[in-house]
Amino acid sequence: MDEVTIKVQGMTCGGCVRSVTGVLKGLTGVEDAQVSLEAAEARVRFDPGKVTVDSMRAAVEGAGFDAPA
Repeated sequence: MDEVTIKVQGMTCGGCVRSVTGVLKGLTGVEDAQVSLEAAEARVRFDPGKVTVDSMRAAVEGAGFDAPA
């Protein structure tokens, strides 16, 4: 398993954190996602053979948040 920290911009509340956590954990290959409103980031443990960092960023952006590289 690899781990990556993805910056997440646009979160304003706990509901945002739940949304980002849900879309990340819903991806095949993501084992765990810890999202922090205060740090504006998501720490994700994942299988690089099943999911890419770019696809995780795309999922966050698809949920309405910014995930700059």
